[in-house]
Amino acid sequence: MRYMLLLLIIIPALEIGLLVLSGQAIGLVPTVLLIIMTGILGAYLAKKQGIETIRKAQRDMQYGQMPGEAIMDGLCILVGGIVLLTPGFITDALGFLLLLPATRRMFKPFFYRLFKRLINKGNVIIYR
Repeated sequence: MRYMLLLLIIIPALEIGLLVLSGQAIGLVPTVLLIIMTGILGAYLAKKQGIETIRKAQRDMQYGQMPGEAIMDGLCILVGGIVLLTPGFITDALGFLLLLPATRRMFKPFFYRLFKRLINKGNVIIYR
């Protein structure tokens, strides 16, 4: 959590710098259109991937299995969709990486360890 404050300062500063550079390189209107297009594409991908993940979780539960993998996918999709809502190229890249199944795999171990740590500390309680 101590790094969170640092990230909340550094990431927006980098995003602003990149947006200014992009505006200078390709112009204001193309930069704004690019931001809008990535938001629309991200919303479409998040919806599509979210529906697939819900269906996978339902199939797992029908067969009496815990939908653990689907839950981790859903978490990645949720985070990816949220960061895609913030304007900027760095957060858009992260959001798309979290939305695409092939690249999402590299983020799942991080979220698994994060949740395990939160559960072990008692910050997250799971009711059965």
